[in-house]
Amino acid sequence: MRRFFVSCIVPLLSLAEISAETVEAIKYGDFEQWVTRNIKESRILGGNTKQVYEIAPNETINGSEPYRKRGGSPWETSNVMANVMGIIKTSNAVFPDERSAGNRCCKLSTILEKCKALGMVNIEVLVTGTVFLGEMLEPIRSTSNPYSKMEMGVPFSRRPKALRLDYRLVIPDSDERLYSSGFGSKKTYKGHDTAEVFILLQRRWEDEDGNLYAKRVGTGRERFGTSTGGWVNNHDITVMYGNITKNPGYKPFMGLIPEEKNYYARNSKGKMVPVKEVGWDDADATPTHLLVMASSGSGTAYIGTLGLTFWIDNMKLVYE
Repeated sequence: MRRFFVSCIVPLLSLAEISAETVEAIKYGDFEQWVTRNIKESRILGGNTKQVYEIAPNETINGSEPYRKRGGSPWETSNVMANVMGIIKTSNAVFPDERSAGNRCCKLSTILEKCKALGMVNIEVLVTGTVFLGEMLEPIRSTSNPYSKMEMGVPFSRRPKALRLDYRLVIPDSDERLYSSGFGSKKTYKGHDTAEVFILLQRRWEDEDGNLYAKRVGTGRERFGTSTGGWVNNHDITVMYGNITKNPGYKPFMGLIPEEKNYYARNSKGKMVPVKEVGWDDADATPTHLLVMASSGSGTAYIGTLGLTFWIDNMKLVYE
């Protein structure tokens, strides 16, 4: 009888543990709704109308107006409209895709964006498809310092235990990475790129001069370097709190953000400034901001593996 009782109660305990978990979808993180922007590029570039996609309530926008987030969507993408000296150019590496009939997802691709003037190719820029919580500042005026064109992170004060998502990955057979910023010669490097997803929690503050600083409260970061045969569902990226450098799961790319790669945000004066991550916070600290990003690349700007494609769906936060 005792063995029978134990065999019955153990599944019930497991079920109780599962039911204690709370899962909350990130708004629009099911990627079912998209804005389609129809933007006509400048005549000198061919004058073609290009489609640029954003994650927000279904809508079609015609024209070259700078995009501002709609419907309370927290998401932004690497898809942008540039206006350099009156010349309109677009870039799109993030797409809506059908996972199954009537079920949309998000497709991130690494592409080579070519800019042709009067029929001649004069600029080629490698673009990785990226989505993140924050805001892209359109119109883009140059390719210099790409992080200064995006406000990374949203206000947030909770402590999730994981970021959950579904994903699928296809990496081309070519074992090389290409660097192309649009200026100078292109370069190739050995080894293919990897897709990446991260969730970071920061406690930020501002000094009297308007400089922004942060300490890292929580870290969850994973790189994906193997093609999948299909979808991997309910994949959790665990959030580790405090200084994780001695944690067995720690890897160098999970460390503090180096100064040359600082993300940007608006200070209280409305000016975009770098957020300087100056240390690890206490493990029980309360964050002020949440950063979530998924990308078809994990290197520096303008470098990646052409054709690498990363699908994501159902982004959620998991709590105890």
